[in-house]
Amino acid sequence: MTDTALVAAAPLDLASRLIACESVTPARGAVFACLEAMLEPLGFAVTRFVCGEAPDGPVENLLAIRRPAGDPGRHFAFAGHLDVVPPGKGWASDPFVPQVRGDLLHGRGAVDMKGSIASFVAALHDIPREAGTISLIITGDEEGPALYGTRALIDLMVAQGNVPDLCLVGEPTSVARLGDMVKIGRRGSVNMWIRVAGQQGHVAYPHLADNPIPRLVAILSEIKRVVLDEGTDWFQPSNIEVTDLAVGNPAHNVIPAAAEARISIRFNDLHSGASLTQLITDIAGAMGGSVEAKISGEAFLTPPGELSGMIADAIRAETGIETELSTTGGTSDARFLSRICPVVEFGLCNATMHKLDEAVAIADLDALTRIYRRVVLGALVGTS
Repeated sequence: MTDTALVAAAPLDLASRLIACESVTPARGAVFACLEAMLEPLGFAVTRFVCGEAPDGPVENLLAIRRPAGDPGRHFAFAGHLDVVPPGKGWASDPFVPQVRGDLLHGRGAVDMKGSIASFVAALHDIPREAGTISLIITGDEEGPALYGTRALIDLMVAQGNVPDLCLVGEPTSVARLGDMVKIGRRGSVNMWIRVAGQQGHVAYPHLADNPIPRLVAILSEIKRVVLDEGTDWFQPSNIEVTDLAVGNPAHNVIPAAAEARISIRFNDLHSGASLTQLITDIAGAMGGSVEAKISGEAFLTPPGELSGMIADAIRAETGIETELSTTGGTSDARFLSRICPVVEFGLCNATMHKLDEAVAIADLDALTRIYRRVVLGALVGTS
């Protein structure tokens, strides 16, 4: 191990260096160069590439792999993202100038999720190369459309024959204390736009027009009566929410020519994006409406087993906490990675993610580094 790698092993230092690279989604350039410089002294072969076109690209991605000299052994992957949401106004200090105040490191991305990436890199500095194959799957577009990020990385890994045996996603899953929650699945997400066409006309002559609003209201009323399910052993019930209504009619005496609504469905593994799209299309179609759908991700579940067990054991050893296995919350890139291998999410406390003055406890960075080290060793050689 080189002196450079040893010096770079403090997670506070690594997190600070990553935060200092402004990387509002989609991230490119300096932040990837920063991470590459951390990994190369540790023996990783780093591939960086840009793909995609406007409006959802271009996006930069990074795949780093370290293999033993002989038998590649088991392959353990860590996945994450270097892009961050826009900081907004009102921070106590520059969001891209990392600042330690008391026991906290402040900066955009401290929690979501440059701090977790820093902890994982720090955890690697004393894991022997011969333990097995380790990879980092890092995108610059998790907070955005996610069209050219992790999915492109998966395509590359499959083409190269580098599919991992297990994958840990470093999203901030902890709630009140580091280690109190681990995600073993996520609900799927689909957004739909329901449109009803009518015929514009004067409100005093309704027989010469066709008002689309009553039909849209009737469609939404029928959708509201739908009960998708009562939940499962691991998932809460699926839910349909109306998130927008639009007519765009500036005149009080005009019957509009069209009306539109948007709904969002978060669904468990009893459904698919396609089946729900067909359900809503049938309802709307029966009343003269049309539907356009965008499936953000399918539901997935990694049943409790080897990976979640190792993470729970490592958390218990370092913190004394009995973690909760959960599928709550929004979507993450684990929805893509679950297609190729078992995947579990675990990372820092999420209380300040996406908020002003985002901050991570320095002690949590250190503890997370120790937990990640135990997990990697457990996954590769069966000891932690």
